[in-house]
Amino acid sequence: MYAVGIDVSKGRSTVTIRKPGNKVVMPPRNFKHTQSEVNTLIAYIRNLDGETKVCMECTGRYHEPMASWLHSAGIFVSAVNPLLIKKFGGDSIREAKTDKKDAEKIARFTLDKWTNLKEYTHTDEVRSQLKTMNRQFAFYIAQRTAMKNNLIAILDQTYSGVNKFFDSVARKDGRQKWVDFAYTFWHVDIVRGMSLGEFSSNYKDWCKSNGYIFSETKAKEVYDASLDLIAVLPMDETTQMLVQQAIDTLNTTSKTAEALRLKMDEVASTLPEYPVVIDMYGVGHTLGPQLIAEIGDVTRFEKRTSLTAFAGVDPQNNESGDTKFKSARTTKKGSPYLRKALFQVMDGVLKRKNINDPVYAFIDKKRKEGKPYYVYMTAGANKFLRMYFGRVREFLGMSKKNVGEGDEV
Repeated sequence: MYAVGIDVSKGRSTVTIRKPGNKVVMPPRNFKHTQSEVNTLIAYIRNLDGETKVCMECTGRYHEPMASWLHSAGIFVSAVNPLLIKKFGGDSIREAKTDKKDAEKIARFTLDKWTNLKEYTHTDEVRSQLKTMNRQFAFYIAQRTAMKNNLIAILDQTYSGVNKFFDSVARKDGRQKWVDFAYTFWHVDIVRGMSLGEFSSNYKDWCKSNGYIFSETKAKEVYDASLDLIAVLPMDETTQMLVQQAIDTLNTTSKTAEALRLKMDEVASTLPEYPVVIDMYGVGHTLGPQLIAEIGDVTRFEKRTSLTAFAGVDPQNNESGDTKFKSARTTKKGSPYLRKALFQVMDGVLKRKNINDPVYAFIDKKRKEGKPYYVYMTAGANKFLRMYFGRVREFLGMSKKNVGEGDEV
């Protein structure tokens, strides 16, 4: 038995090899993430006379080049949750955090958990692309929110409340009517400097050139509201630049986010579970690809509890002696991106109030029992994932033996 412990970093890894009895076969050594150096490591491992298992932490994307290359070479590789390594007992009361020490700890973990290690399976290109796109989508959505708040803060000094004049939904490219309006009418004095008739005529021309529906009533409403507003910044070129530059940046980010959203749906539609996930109540073409991206191949989970634990919506066990706590916090050890998508699905389920939907009925039951908001939302996410597990596995022709009692398929 040879345990290969690899501590992964960006661009390089520290590797050590050990045998039972705390025998060091290869002391900690650095290998760059290049074909030549990884091939050297592969040749060394292949020359070992016995069964070999390689273990490393799932560290975002850093571990994938090493894991993929070793797996392609036919070597047993296991990529484990870093929390398991962290909780694994060391052989010293001193805490040391170096790449060498970490590699040694992973090697000892490998020997201790030898029979329980699960082999790494390389994520196919489609799922890998989808997950990367989802992370980029989340990044741009966060940036868009920050930029929108920044724009509103600037407009509060030039045209306060303009963001509340229109409630039209965003267009396919992410543009919103109030943002486009503020680009042209960036200062309240522009509107106040006209008569109602002049503004109505200008507003009509603006609607026509930007593809919006003109309403005489809306024109009067906007004009009347503008007459009583107070502007802080002057109506000059500097203020115009501040407003329009903020809008240009926001529109660019919104367009990128929407392009990613559409591409995610297109890519996700090529995966086998797509029609099942999209048809689940409260999901749709935006949240569906996000769920698929973060959950990945559901067949890698042996049972429903594995999936809920992966998402971090499973309750912690809290017992001591004869004391058993009925209520406990969720683990929150899984993907925060997945939990966010689940929360949005639950929010949509609540707003639709479909009493025939089992997830809504379950959430509503918990709510009527007096459970706090986050408790019944998390409980609903847990039930939703159990249904997801059962339905997708059934659609893919998997055995039902691992579907828990009472789960819907």
